[in-house]
Amino acid sequence: MTIRRSAAAVGAVALGLFALSACTKPTPLATVTVGSTSAHTEASCYNGGKALSDLSSCLNKAPEQTITVHASDKVHIGVDPAIADKGWVVLTATGQKSDILKNQTYYTFANPSTLFVDQQTGQSSKTANLSIVQVSGKGGAAGVWNVKLELAD
Repeated sequence: MTIRRSAAAVGAVALGLFALSACTKPTPLATVTVGSTSAHTEASCYNGGKALSDLSSCLNKAPEQTITVHASDKVHIGVDPAIADKGWVVLTATGQKSDILKNQTYYTFANPSTLFVDQQTGQSSKTANLSIVQVSGKGGAAGVWNVKLELAD
């Protein structure tokens, strides 16, 4: 093999290794399904399972996915086993909507109207930002997945 070919081969291998080192591991996915429509989302904030330093800014990030909900629909939420292993909870801006779900990868809201109602004031809204929050081992949050729900007329 000539020196040029050897140098080209070494350069190609080095470039390939550099390209692979630049790749980041994707975050676990969360999915919200209503009827036959699904919204798959990666985390708005994720710290590899370690506690997040600023939960409120993660909860306030604008969701990238929007899904329409009719009053008669069921809202199904599915999470990666990596999220379920530590435990997770469903929140909206108006409060906590589920208990902490540990080792469960699936949860259903049979009555989705509760997602659009403020628990303290009783006021309802046409939209709700749904946050799926992975709990960290110390009681904080380790990841947040956001999806916007719109109530159909």
